[in-house]
Amino acid sequence: MRVGVVLLPADPWPETVARAQRIDALGYDHLWTYDHLSWRRYRDHEWHATIPWLTGVAAATRSVRIGTMVASPNFRHPVTLAKDAMTIDHVSGGRLELGVGAGGIGFDATVLGGEVLSPRRRVDRLREFVEVLDRLLREPVTSHRGVFYTVDEARMVPGCVQRPRVPLAIAATGPRTLALAARLGDAWITLGDRERPDPTPDETEQAVRAQLHRLEDACASLGRDPTEIRRIYMIDNTGERPIASVAAFEDFVGRYRALGFTDVVFHHPRPDDSVWDDPEEVVEQIATDVLPRLA
Repeated sequence: MRVGVVLLPADPWPETVARAQRIDALGYDHLWTYDHLSWRRYRDHEWHATIPWLTGVAAATRSVRIGTMVASPNFRHPVTLAKDAMTIDHVSGGRLELGVGAGGIGFDATVLGGEVLSPRRRVDRLREFVEVLDRLLREPVTSHRGVFYTVDEARMVPGCVQRPRVPLAIAATGPRTLALAARLGDAWITLGDRERPDPTPDETEQAVRAQLHRLEDACASLGRDPTEIRRIYMIDNTGERPIASVAAFEDFVGRYRALGFTDVVFHHPRPDDSVWDDPEEVVEQIATDVLPRLA
């Protein structure tokens, strides 16, 4: 079981660098940030751009993998995102994970004046987005004409450090996005039960178990071994506080490892945010007491 941390791009840069370097030194496996132009209750808070933020973190760290949780087609084009991802892969020495998702209906969907798409159309767009990204990151020259995107001989030279391309981690909860993860994903990301506003731990596990079965069924229909796809649980939408203590975290990780997850990710505590105001020292305690046993 691998463990990662989400850092919001919402702090002064020296604090971000120090925190990222500490996460790296503690032995965490991956470090993620949100890909938004601004976000919910942080709308009027300082909020830095994702790609420069990740580039700086890549240059400041040594071994921790870094990634987007998750890049959104609401304001990303596959050509520019692929070029950015290729470049960060070089800056980091091959440590980038490109998380992608369908995008929501909030500020990011309206800030550029575009149409707010229905859930079905957002999934249609995500499918084309991922298909084009997959080609761009694999091939030196790509052209494409689709419903949502046009690409005319885009160059991707020298290509990614990681071969055949940067890994794609696809956020998915429904049948169509899970089928996409089964077809093109190197990893699958879930936040659990997205249907209920405040699910209990049992309801979350039940929802996740159903998602896992759909992913496995989609893999079977493609003739793909489902164990080829890493399974990342992003701790967020759950009625418990898994990082309130080391014991709570260890119990949570044990349950999700038993479900078949290969990775879990938690938000770094933020004392000024009631959603994530767990004790900051738990990050150090998990690294000392839990990570060696999980490895």
